[in-house]
Amino acid sequence: MLSDLKIISPLDLKNWDEMILHFSEYSFFHSTYWANVLEDTYNYKPYYFVIERENKLKAVIPVMFVESFITGKRAVSLPFSDYCQPLISDGVNFIELFNEVVKFGKNKGMKYLEIRGGNKFFPDVEGSTFDYIHNLDTTVDEEKLFKNLSSNTKRNIKKAKREGVTVEISSSKFALEDFYRMNCITRKKHGLPPQPKKFFDNLFKNVLSQNNGFIAIGKYNNISIAGAVYLHIGHKALYKFGASYMEYQNLRANNLVMWEALKYYSANGFESFSFGRTEPDNEGLRKFKLGWGTTEEILNTYRFNFTTNDFVSMKTKTSGLHNKFFNKAPIPALKIFGSIFYKHFG
Repeated sequence: MLSDLKIISPLDLKNWDEMILHFSEYSFFHSTYWANVLEDTYNYKPYYFVIERENKLKAVIPVMFVESFITGKRAVSLPFSDYCQPLISDGVNFIELFNEVVKFGKNKGMKYLEIRGGNKFFPDVEGSTFDYIHNLDTTVDEEKLFKNLSSNTKRNIKKAKREGVTVEISSSKFALEDFYRMNCITRKKHGLPPQPKKFFDNLFKNVLSQNNGFIAIGKYNNISIAGAVYLHIGHKALYKFGASYMEYQNLRANNLVMWEALKYYSANGFESFSFGRTEPDNEGLRKFKLGWGTTEEILNTYRFNFTTNDFVSMKTKTSGLHNKFFNKAPIPALKIFGSIFYKHFG
């Protein structure tokens, strides 16, 4: 074992969130705010592998154990996170640290380790699967932000304003409840169950009430028709969830919601904004994110099988016959399904 390796829970350290900001590639998903949401909602156990030297964090591989009778026992960095790459300073041997994670996972009876991001740490390894990630520089002013948008995105923002759509930004429980109702309907439309209500309650308790995120709600004639949840830490922000009512889609409220969020982050000194992960076959969502002047990158996910001692390919199953079933199921049934089974698929 590395002499200065520690396996900890970040929730036990009061200054964890301050310490991770010293890494240039930190993200909201590395924070205690997110760790609290995952542990409180799904009871995942955190095992963060850290190296600390001279009272400073030099390396972090965040891991949570998912123990499921459906999907098996596995180590994930991190569940339900768009990305969460290892944070490694100069002078730390990543491979040695990675091997310690593998050794620990084997001893705990895990099937595999899954790391979401960190392409540069695996230069000779083909990703087990990949997604797109889209990032935006928010250090520019509003005029430059708008100038960098695609002509289609500009038209949609102008149309929403012309139609009388307005946007309210809030961190209140009422706004989150408003979004949750839209989210349940949107998830049904896509043939998926909604996240457990408990998840959003914990998101409010651990994130929104701590001023580390907000909800933007698009309204038309005082009716909520679109919304999105944004999270942030340090100088970085991200778009995490979106929802809307199909019957108002022609008003382009989603575009105005995103625009107002970007203006907020630009005006408040945030340096970068992530549009999150996009699956390769979701070309419509990819086009939407590219329309904001973003930079597109490939985000690999690496799955290391503890039995074969090798990286293995993986297939995501977000589309299939189950979508038709969920699309036709009533929302109360979808809520029950989500609350029971969601934790197995982190």
